[in-house]
Amino acid sequence: MYKTFNNGMIEIITGPMFSGKSEELLRRLRTLEYAKFTSLVIKPDFDTRFSNKKIVSRAGNEHITHTIKDIEEIYDLLKEKNYNAILIDEAHFFSNKLVDVANELANKGYLVIVAGLDLNFKMQPFENIAHLMALAERVTKLQAVCMVCQHAASTSFRKVKVDEVNFLGDHSEYEARCRKCYLKGEAEKAKIK
Repeated sequence: MYKTFNNGMIEIITGPMFSGKSEELLRRLRTLEYAKFTSLVIKPDFDTRFSNKKIVSRAGNEHITHTIKDIEEIYDLLKEKNYNAILIDEAHFFSNKLVDVANELANKGYLVIVAGLDLNFKMQPFENIAHLMALAERVTKLQAVCMVCQHAASTSFRKVKVDEVNFLGDHSEYEARCRKCYLKGEAEKAKIK
């Protein structure tokens, strides 16, 4: 599946919360393992929801990962082994330096697979993911199921009143919603103020 591309490329896996981004990243990691790729797997240390040392999907699959605070720490990790693939989960939590780092690594011949939210809870793009989507050779945009009407969902609706963009949560704080149900929920929240 990856041999149809030249060495060095960027793949993006994106979509709302509960759409299976981490699961898809882990699926691709298994494919790379079958193909004898040596993969460096990382996530930001900010993401402590399920495990500090693993990527864990809601389906229960998991893989040991390196956790880093700054995306540029990846350069030190790359010295440990002769890696040819880099997989990054929850990438929207990294700074915009992620764009330059991922692009540089792809230019050096690495396969870079990045998973992260495309939109925040205000339906605004995460800048680093938006830029990477423009640079990527392959973009996979997943959808979830709207928790209100059960149609396809492309947004992450925040149920709690917290204004921070980066706010960790799960089902009690967030719901996947379609555009219509997202807008209805935002209108209802505005009335409560």
